[in-house]
Amino acid sequence: MNPLHQRIAASFDAQGLMATLGARLALVQDGEVHIEMPFSPRLSQQQGFVHAGAITSIVDSACGYAALTRSPPGCEIVSAEFKTNFMRPALGQRFVAVGKVQNAGRMLTVCTGEVRAFAGDGPDYKVVALMQATMVNVPAAA
Repeated sequence: MNPLHQRIAASFDAQGLMATLGARLALVQDGEVHIEMPFSPRLSQQQGFVHAGAITSIVDSACGYAALTRSPPGCEIVSAEFKTNFMRPALGQRFVAVGKVQNAGRMLTVCTGEVRAFAGDGPDYKVVALMQATMVNVPAAA
């Protein structure tokens, strides 16, 4: 595992919410992170779709970890602001949140994200949500 992946994985593994959602890191590269989450009825809303809160959580984390790939050593990332557009019901066997850095500044990093719903193991998916996010570099806890 390369140092960049180790840095992201260590932070990801410390998040209780990602474990609760059954999410895992699927890809880590400079400026881009993918987080995969399987469907579970425990994550559904009243109509059987995956709840918007679960979808927002994985794409917020994907954007945050994408930002962390570009942050200075000794920093962590927190969300300052995000907007999520839901385009269709979150139906599928698995969901992949893709976070990408659009601009990394000294303090703020602007990211975009999308959540892809896969009906099966194949490559075909539908985008169920889009995110625009601003992340902030903060000093890591000692």
